[in-house]
Amino acid sequence: MTQPTQRDLVAEYFDGFRTSDHPRILATLTDDVEWVIHGHRTTRGKAQFDDEIENPAFTGSPELDVQRVYEDGPVVITVGEGRGVSLVHGPFRFAFNDLFTFRDGRIARVDSYLVPLSSAAADPTGGDSAP
Repeated sequence: MTQPTQRDLVAEYFDGFRTSDHPRILATLTDDVEWVIHGHRTTRGKAQFDDEIENPAFTGSPELDVQRVYEDGPVVITVGEGRGVSLVHGPFRFAFNDLFTFRDGRIARVDSYLVPLSSAAADPTGGDSAP
């Protein structure tokens, strides 16, 4: 069996988020993974990351449309748009840019940048984190 590429792991990561499949997402990460949602929150380690997969400020799984993927060495960058449902604000749309840094064949850090696209929810992160 061949080793999955970095792009394969990023695709698996997004597929996991689309179905809220915790084991699928966590299998792509290092144990000491860091997730920086710029301007909102930083999580460290798989346990904290796992808690953010289905943030209690949201309902359902997000729709994520990855439109572009760039790769350079240990870094994969994705650009896309998504939809989610905030318990406080209802449905919302957002643009995202995620920068994945790899170490030893797994995602070691995720830098997420989110921009709201609709006025339905001014803060797509519910104040804490994002899908």
